[in-house]
Amino acid sequence: MNRMYQLYGKRCFDFLCAGGMLFCGAFLLMGLAVLVRVRLGKPVLFSQWRPGKGGRLFCLHKFRSMTDDRGGDGRLLPDAQRLTSFGRWLRATSLDELPELWNILKGDMSFVGPRPQLVRDMVFFNAQQMQRQSVYPGLTGLAQIRGRNRILWEKKFQYDLEYVQCISFAEDMKILWHTFFQVAGQVNIAAEGMATAEDFGDYLLRTGKISEAEYWKGIVRAEHLLHKVEI
Repeated sequence: MNRMYQLYGKRCFDFLCAGGMLFCGAFLLMGLAVLVRVRLGKPVLFSQWRPGKGGRLFCLHKFRSMTDDRGGDGRLLPDAQRLTSFGRWLRATSLDELPELWNILKGDMSFVGPRPQLVRDMVFFNAQQMQRQSVYPGLTGLAQIRGRNRILWEKKFQYDLEYVQCISFAEDMKILWHTFFQVAGQVNIAAEGMATAEDFGDYLLRTGKISEAEYWKGIVRAEHLLHKVEI
């Protein structure tokens, strides 16, 4: 039964529910788009290449939650300075994630699965951690209901791999149910002392798990992957 759900039922559930939510929530999405345009400017959507199933890159869409403010040197200011109170509200309520329903409808993502990380995160995955890419990334997942951004990366991967091994309709419904209360309670939104989540490579470097040479080698590899998909 679980095998049938993984092969056919999960995708059917994702397609029907994402389509229904996009249709029923059209006015909400348009209203949020107007608010983002007025409060944060354009573009309204934040689009970024992320690794999906099998490591294939896809363009993920979210409502933007930060400004494009730059310093005197022309570089973007730190996330904490570009994240406005409105942007924090979007993130706290997870309303910034709603455009990902389009990614689910297209088949890039699922409602439940390991969260799609950055390309610059994936290049630092070991062979075991890469197993999380054997399924479609999710709007929410086991790691999100067990700590979200307040747990260590190793713990996140442990939960991601646990999910990959036990995909079922009952497990997905359980995760979605707990996600509702997580979002309603606005808990575990960011790591302690950080405005946004820390990149995996930055975490590895900060904790001494990789050398600076290994870190920059990974960053260059990520840039190469992004360049290939953008041309």
